[in-house]
Amino acid sequence: MTKVRDTKRTSVYEAESLVRRMFDLADQRGLRTVEVAGSHVTLPVERRFASLESAQQYVDKVLALNWVRERWPRAALPVRVRARSGNTAAHYENDCATIALPVHRDNRAWAFRELVVLHELAHHLDPQDPDDPTEPAHGPAFVDRFLTLVDEIIGPEAAFVLRASGIAVRD
Repeated sequence: MTKVRDTKRTSVYEAESLVRRMFDLADQRGLRTVEVAGSHVTLPVERRFASLESAQQYVDKVLALNWVRERWPRAALPVRVRARSGNTAAHYENDCATIALPVHRDNRAWAFRELVVLHELAHHLDPQDPDDPTEPAHGPAFVDRFLTLVDEIIGPEAAFVLRASGIAVRD
């Protein structure tokens, strides 16, 4: 097995973090219109989850979408959502098709949101053999899956903001 270097991991997480902060500020201030890269964009509402069960229901519904199943055969494989003991990151466990979400940090469930769950689902939908990967975990194919999910489910404005924030399918 050859280890594929994940050189875009940091830029993916930084772009996603920036966009999450933009959504948080839009929710706090009630102002959804922002200027990004010279364009005025109205941010769509990002879904939040109250529990692991509601995140699980969301995952099940996304994987059941016809266009998701047609595009990515791994959508037919169920995903389990569980609590993660650490509180600083969510992750996907390929060997058991599980998304692990940190439940609370500073009395907030920061990862119980649509962008985080779609990020982890983009990992699940990866068709490559996890024991012999040919692409990095956060490489162009991942970014394409993630942006497609965000574009189609949250909205094209959210995908635009991610792209403008530094996430890129190709360099």
